Amino acid sequence: MTVARNQQICIEETPYYHIVSRCVRRAFLCGEDEVSGKSFEHRRQWLIDRIKQVTSVFAIDVCSYAIMSNHFHIVLKVNSTKGWNATQVLMTWCSLYSLPVLCDRYLKGEISTEAELRRVKEYVAEYRTRLMSVSWYMKSINEYVARMANEEDKCTGHFWESRFKSQALLDERALLTCMAYVDLNPIRASIAKDLKSSEYTSIKERIENTSTWLSGFGKGDNHLPFYLSSYIDLVDETGRCLRDDKRGFISAKSAKAIDEIGIDPDSWLDELKGFKSVGFSAVGTAEQLKDYSAKTKRKWTLGIKLTPALE
Repeated sequence: MTVARNQQICIEETPYYHIVSRCVRRAFLCGEDEVSGKSFEHRRQWLIDRIKQVTSVFAIDVCSYAIMSNHFHIVLKVNSTKGWNATQVLMTWCSLYSLPVLCDRYLKGEISTEAELRRVKEYVAEYRTRLMSVSWYMKSINEYVARMANEEDKCTGHFWESRFKSQALLDERALLTCMAYVDLNPIRASIAKDLKSSEYTSIKERIENTSTWLSGFGKGDNHLPFYLSSYIDLVDETGRCLRDDKRGFISAKSAKAIDEIGIDPDSWLDELKGFKSVGFSAVGTAEQLKDYSAKTKRKWTLGIKLTPALE
């Protein structure tokens, strides 16, 4: 049975969410169709370009992503629009969607009655909420890509599964584990052997570009709570450990990255290998999952339980 989005996404509890969206047809989102021999590789760039555009509009940051052959992963941080004034909200929204005539008149300074102003304020409140909504964010991405794919395939109907999957990441440990899981997807799927050959992932983009549109690192305000160099070292070494011909081992250098936020280095690989992207609505300790259930008004939450770090 499906669960309402307001029972899966609770910004008061955590701003971080892992999203998975999967193509419903046999024809690939990306990659090469072995039956027809047709390549869909160019669609990966469609998706990344659209994610960049939508992210530049919404009050949502991208922490990591991986574009696979028939699905994609994205880890999001939801920010607030409370500090945005009415003009900023309307101008931002109209960069993706058209505005009602009344809102256009407001931006031109043509509103003259209290009734009109009240209606504009209602629109602003609605758009303010949408601009920090994961559902609207994903809708803006998926609808656009689906239209382009359907036009190219000369067909109609659903391109994506009915709903995207969402996981709440309840603390820094869950965030780090999920980001590494997403960035290592091509290696886990045996598509790539190392990070530099992991095409269409955030980790490759971070390695190749000093300036990027992705969330920044550095433990400051509006930054991810760890350092980029430590994260890249950790993910690189973890990727090598996931290979069948390598013994699983995390060096003291890379262990420092996870030790900084209180994760037991000895359990890191087991925790990452046990991470699941389907069927679980939240990731955190048992106590955090209980709190999350209470906040989302659910009797229970099926989630991935992380073992508390050793003292």
